[in-house]
This record gives sequence, structure tokens and C-alpha cells, in this order.
Amino acid sequence: MRYSPEALTAFVETVAAGSFSAAARRLRKSQSTVSTAIANLETDLGVTLFDRSARQPVLTEQGHQVFGYVQAILAASERLDALAVSLSGETEPRLSFVLSDTLAPKVLENLLARFDEAFPHTEFECLIGEDEDVIDLIQKGRAQIGLTEARSSYPVDIGFSRLPRQTRMGIYAACGHPLAQRQQLTFDELHAWRELQLNTYLERPNNVCRGPVWSAPNYLLLLSMAVQGHGWCMLPCALVDEFAPPGSLVTLPVPGWPRALSIDLLWNKRTPPGAAGRWLRQYLTAENPA
Repeated sequence: MRYSPEALTAFVETVAAGSFSAAARRLRKSQSTVSTAIANLETDLGVTLFDRSARQPVLTEQGHQVFGYVQAILAASERLDALAVSLSGETEPRLSFVLSDTLAPKVLENLLARFDEAFPHTEFECLIGEDEDVIDLIQKGRAQIGLTEARSSYPVDIGFSRLPRQTRMGIYAACGHPLAQRQQLTFDELHAWRELQLNTYLERPNNVCRGPVWSAPNYLLLLSMAVQGHGWCMLPCALVDEFAPPGSLVTLPVPGWPRALSIDLLWNKRTPPGAAGRWLRQYLTAENPA
């Protein structure tokens, strides 16, 4: 018996996300499409995978048994796709790389020089994106490789590797901002003042603001707004060191900040990167790229 890859993916994503609606958001599909795919899989298997009597679907005993097998099938399919690309030895004519402003600028400089040496005839495109936008661009095939702030889970069609290096995030305000005069601050006190907040183009559920907010889709724009004194902001320390005018921003004395932030490298499992993309992945996941 053959099972639809889309149905297997919908099943695993629903288990991971906890509901049909959450799975649909992560897969960029309608809830009815996901529900129908899982219902068809249940019909093909002749078993009930979810108990739907509760508010959220719960795996049945049979569903638990099927889940492990489906994960193995999808993992084997991903390895076969990657092997096929590797065996072909094909180099992409164009590689699109979407990255977060959290990446230290010096790392990108070294990367571009090395990429030019290794693939002088491959077009290279850099896109700037954060959070959900990075995932969306990779799922749609607009980018082959992406970097973003690490998260606990990803859609099932997204592969990821944790980079060995971390970046640091601090909380900043302009030197003339009233918060810059404080000797000590709690996080709750910040919310009485306008926050400059990252807000990607895609709508993010449960994104609750605790105080007045101005937003922008990337950290570089937020840095510019912070320098102009429009509010306080969480920013990558490396970005501030590189682009903020000397003395324009002050690190706010909030306990626990600055803090380390992990970065994940992402790709689409269904369309694995070619030779240039694999080189980029290996370079970025190396302990000390030079």
C-alpha cells in the first residue's frame, strides 16, 4: 500500500504542533486540507490515529504506534533526496541565502570571500529576514539556506543545524533617553516605555505586547530607530558594535542581559541544497570558519 507523503507530513506535523490548526499554519495550508489528509491516511491504514473528542486531537494507542513508523519513513525519504542531490554533483547556478541580522557582520565578510573562491560562477543572493519570514522563504523555495534565532521546533519539511557559535543580545536605548540615566532596571519597568520590537511580515500568533510598541521587520531598522531615541530595544551586540555611531546607544542595566543567543541554520528537506548550498552549510557549521 502507498501512502501520500503529504498525508504523512500532515500527521507528523499535527502531533508536533498539537492541533490541526497549528499544523496548518506551520505547513502554510488550510486547516481543512490538513484534516482531510489525516482522515484519508486513517482510511488507508484502517485505524483511528487521533481521539477527536477533546478540545485538541490526542494520539490513540494505535496512533502512537504508527507515529514512529511514519517518522522513519519521512527520515528515510529525506536521506534519499539528499543522497540523490549529492550523487548528481550539480552546482546551483544561483544560491539564495536568507540571514538574520544576529549574525556577526565579520562572519559574512569571510564567508563571501571563501564562497567566491569555491564557486566563482555561481550567483549569490543575500536576503535579510527574521523568524517566521526565514522559514516562509525557504518553504516557498525563495531561498535555499537560512539563518535565524534558534527555536525549539520547526515544520517537518525544514531541516536545521545548531551553529557552534552564539551571538549576544543586549537591551539598548539612546544615550539621551530617560532609561539611559537609570543605574538599575527590572524587565517589567521597561514596559512603561515604548519598545522597538521585531515584527516580521508574516503574522505571528500569540504575539502579545505588554506596553507601547513601534516595530520593524529587521534589527538594522530597529537600531536606527533606537539611535534616534524613539524607544528601548533588544539588539544583537555585534550589530550595535558595527553600525551604531560611537556613544549613541547605552546598554540598559537589566539583570540577565546581555544574554547569549543560539542560531540555527535552516534548509528545505524536500529540495536539498546542491553543491554550493552544501558547502555553505559545512562552512557555517564548522567550529572556526576562516
